[in-house]
Amino acid sequence: MDVGVAGDLGEAEGRLIRHLLDRKLLAASAVARAEEARRAANEALIPALLTLGLIGEDVLASAAAEALGLPLLGRDDLPLDAPFLDRLPLRFLRRVRAFPARVEDGRLLLALADPLDHFAVQAAALATDMAIAVAVVTPASIEAALARLEEAAKPAEAVSQDATSGTPEDAARLRDQASEAPVVRHVNSLILQAVESGASDIHLESTEAGLRTRLRVDGVLKDCGTVPQALGAGVVSRLKIMARLDVAERRLPQDGRMRLAVRGRDVDLRVSIIPALDGEGVVLRILDRGAVSLDFEALGFAPSEIAALRELLAQTSRMVLVTGPTGSGKTTTLYAALGSVDRQQLKVCTIEDPVEYRLEGISQVQVRPQIGLTFPNALRAMLRHDPDVMLVGEIRDPETAEVAVQAALTGHLVLATLHTNDAPSAVTRLMDLGVPEYLIASVLRGVLAQRLVRTLCAACREPYEAPAPVVERLGLDRIAGGGPILLHRPGGCPACGDTGYRGRTTVLQIMNVSPGLRDLVLRRADAGSLGVMAEREGMLSLQAAGLAKALAGITTVEEVLRVAGGG
Repeated sequence: MDVGVAGDLGEAEGRLIRHLLDRKLLAASAVARAEEARRAANEALIPALLTLGLIGEDVLASAAAEALGLPLLGRDDLPLDAPFLDRLPLRFLRRVRAFPARVEDGRLLLALADPLDHFAVQAAALATDMAIAVAVVTPASIEAALARLEEAAKPAEAVSQDATSGTPEDAARLRDQASEAPVVRHVNSLILQAVESGASDIHLESTEAGLRTRLRVDGVLKDCGTVPQALGAGVVSRLKIMARLDVAERRLPQDGRMRLAVRGRDVDLRVSIIPALDGEGVVLRILDRGAVSLDFEALGFAPSEIAALRELLAQTSRMVLVTGPTGSGKTTTLYAALGSVDRQQLKVCTIEDPVEYRLEGISQVQVRPQIGLTFPNALRAMLRHDPDVMLVGEIRDPETAEVAVQAALTGHLVLATLHTNDAPSAVTRLMDLGVPEYLIASVLRGVLAQRLVRTLCAACREPYEAPAPVVERLGLDRIAGGGPILLHRPGGCPACGDTGYRGRTTVLQIMNVSPGLRDLVLRRADAGSLGVMAEREGMLSLQAAGLAKALAGITTVEEVLRVAGGG
């Protein structure tokens, strides 16, 4: 496709969409969702499809090449001695996800992750004064090729490196700062304070005034002051050293992990560092195995919910999904489910990103996309180990969904997480990912949707009679089943740090895929219709499940509406 004769952009998009629909690579509902998302984000079609995870990179690249009549290039087709690198800066190539592959027949072959990006084609034509031919390549191949170019160019650029690029002198200075006694004491004190207060995360944010520190306790951020600028760089460097990261690298995000003994117990911390305008931001996720009870009752499940879940786990050739937003306890619930199976008699494997807790008697695999160990690749390899139970950390793309469904079809128990707002939406999400409705109806046995709400401090909660308008608006009389309706509000005492809350509990929605629901799935019913049928068969909405806990004095109505109001 030459620049200037590429044809109408809308026509090319139409050809690609028709191709995806005709080959059943995408459902019509998935295309509609991508169109809505791209309009909201002012994004192009192909990036929108990839961002939403509606189709895999390799599948989309192959489909685009076939639909648009363009060559498809692989990673090995993007050479180190690429032409026109003096006119096409790496920064520009990375931004538009392009790579100058070679010159042939008087034209520059430009490999694009988005072959519909006419701006990239026109800009390359102007910069090189060449006619452009377009080829298709996956974003991962582009990133790998550009990374090779950057690595090869490092010696030539060493003289012009700026203060943020990591010279040996910088590294030595930062290591010296990190080993100073005030820095070491501050980091140790911060981690101790976070663990003792039951925090799930430590947030360090660079500002002009210094390093702002906050702890996330029971899902809510609490300010812990600001580290002076004189100590800030040393604190970040100290955390990098502890997590075995590159101390001098301040331009790129870094992820690491560390294990510490705090008050006699082992604590894992997951470290994420990103460059920001005023410096680097750090988030430490605290994975305190001793503070987490992988037991359904301790997680706040009611006896009826435990019984329903155990029944789902006892079936064969099945898939059970747990849905909810990030930080809603999905992985902890799946770990508890693994704890309920017989690990002596069954082969249990997990694929996670990252592995949050190490479990005895289980084979756990950490995905590493940078070397090709993705969820679908790891899942296929795991099937060759003849497992009985498999936990998939997240179904996020069509390829993972397809392999997970096939695993469930062949006699395995597959437990996985999915990002949807409620249980019925999990079915439509699988359809969006390209799983045929007859396969969903065959393997899906149940879906759990969950949220975490703060629990009232038992020492200082204050009872009060629910106001009539609140009872009427929320339908509390129907949930309470008659009699006076008593609610509780947070008080505040030393035991809970004067917050009125102490700990969190799970609000759970369980959808058992009954024969009636399977019939609706086969008819490609939407989430609303599935929800109506499931509630008719006894499923509670997330809001109703949360309000039942408020009526039991476990939490407050305000907390339920904050977390599960739309459920």
